[in-house]
Amino acid sequence: MNGTRRFYVVAIILGSVISPGSNLFGQDAALRTEVLTTLRDAASFYRQRVASHGGYVYFYSHDLSRRWGEGVATADQIWVQPPGTPTVGMAYLKAYQATGERIYLEAATAAAEALVYGQLASGGWTNLVDFDPRSRRVAKYRNGRGGGKNNSSFDDGQSQSALRLLINVDQALDFKQNSIHEAVQIGLEAVLGAQFPNGAFPQVWTGPVVAQPALKANYPGYDWRTEGRIKNYWDMYTLNDNVTGYIAETLIDAHRTYGEEKYLAALRRLGDFLVLAQMPEPQPGWAQQYNYAMQPIWARKFEPPGVSGDESQEVLETLMRIARVTADRKYLAPIPTALAWLKRSRLPDGQVARYYELKSNRPLYMTRRSDKYALTYDDSDLPKHYGWKTEARIADIEKQHQALIAGAQLTVSTVAVRPSRREVRQILATIDDRGRWFKTYNGERLVGQAKMPVGAKYLSSELFSRNLAILSAFVGAPD
Repeated sequence: MNGTRRFYVVAIILGSVISPGSNLFGQDAALRTEVLTTLRDAASFYRQRVASHGGYVYFYSHDLSRRWGEGVATADQIWVQPPGTPTVGMAYLKAYQATGERIYLEAATAAAEALVYGQLASGGWTNLVDFDPRSRRVAKYRNGRGGGKNNSSFDDGQSQSALRLLINVDQALDFKQNSIHEAVQIGLEAVLGAQFPNGAFPQVWTGPVVAQPALKANYPGYDWRTEGRIKNYWDMYTLNDNVTGYIAETLIDAHRTYGEEKYLAALRRLGDFLVLAQMPEPQPGWAQQYNYAMQPIWARKFEPPGVSGDESQEVLETLMRIARVTADRKYLAPIPTALAWLKRSRLPDGQVARYYELKSNRPLYMTRRSDKYALTYDDSDLPKHYGWKTEARIADIEKQHQALIAGAQLTVSTVAVRPSRREVRQILATIDDRGRWFKTYNGERLVGQAKMPVGAKYLSSELFSRNLAILSAFVGAPD
């Protein structure tokens, strides 16, 4: 019982003895009214003025004349990869769940239908949907309106995020919108078909994968610097950019929504793979990419084989999530040695490196001259297009792990946490009279590497979605 609830109970018992309560509740009622108005204004502007074909890209110029996803986007392109259309659609859905107002469900449904249009014949999605059939960026859409490639992708949560929005909208519509329900079923079957028997997933697929033997992770016996490069690395076992974390969330949503055991079984197999993929000592973490022999391999020319600080943290978080959902503690077994490795691998500034050299555990980086990359241990001149270091989340992961091994119930909490009034008021204070939240570009690296003048004001789908979600949580959470 939180402080507001305790105060409310005491006030009822004591009647009019405690008079300040009425002011407190009056303030909350006024704030709630302002939040509801702001939600409507912001959502109406974004849907009516910003959306294209029901979907969204990452950034928009102040006057909406320019749009960016990964690079400049046309008016007929929407982005699937977060924080694009699925991210915005989920924000609308949270507003609907908090308020019950159908304008938000209609906006979420429009975003879902835009994704249905862009579903590939192979069942998943690529990073964008192009509604111009003459464009060179159209793919082989299931609806027959595109003749391009049929490469469904798990990279950066592309197919997973699309499916999660569709699953949640399908449920909100009581499974009655056939186009959305059918797309979900086709998409989920494609995901199950893309899982290797050992539980792994590729980065990209065009159909069911070919079975490979289940092996434990091991170090390559060749000179990985010059050998072992595989052109089609995307067909191999992939952890890069939290592929498995996004897939786990998708399978969890599917099982929760449709109740079919096959999704939980696939989640268990994924957990089994992550246990197998833990590297042996002296580096019991995880790599970004593995070959079928379960050895770390090159991906892109600036992504060498190595044990990854970022992906290792993501795997630990995913294993704990799987343990909670399945109530199976075997998925916690890899965590102690991995945490110990992460602790001893921290950089002097407290971060972790994206890559640690195999066996030596030295932080590994790249230099770039034109389009040529070279391995280095020196971090003084790193290419700016890639994240070579990342925040260490070791303390938080360890705290979660200790709670689990101490006997905390292995179940997923559904208790909503209400945002603070201060946070809500800050969001309300930054919206303009047309329902827009602007950011100012200060030269920082933006997702998708959008280019705009320093000082330019722009709209961000990520900011819009974040603010909408926080305001919805404030309205929808219990007092």
